[in-house]
Amino acid sequence: MAVDQGLIDWVAEAMEPVGVVTRRAMMGGATLYCGGTIFAIVALDALWFKADAVSDALWDAAECPRFTFEMGEGRMGSMNYRRAPDDVYDDADELRRWGLLGIAAGERAPVKKPKARKKV
Repeated sequence: MAVDQGLIDWVAEAMEPVGVVTRRAMMGGATLYCGGTIFAIVALDALWFKADAVSDALWDAAECPRFTFEMGEGRMGSMNYRRAPDDVYDDADELRRWGLLGIAAGERAPVKKPKARKKV
């Protein structure tokens, strides 16, 4: 499945007043960073903003579902990303409003330490 480059370009353009958006490829999609902070992913033909316990109530109030995926053998997994509200696809102010929530969640996320390499 190809990544929607037009969507990524739109996000970068709308978020430009906040910071530079960069991307990193992920399985079938892209991880988006603003000013070096992860704040969104593009997957399953949609934009998903990073969320956490602090922002979940706002996402719930906007009825934005959590990102889920099939893990195989009938099991489902989820990541703490929320589907962007429909109005972010054509309103830069709304995209920035929700994008800033994603950035704040990204800034609150614990920093993952790199895994130690085994000595052979």
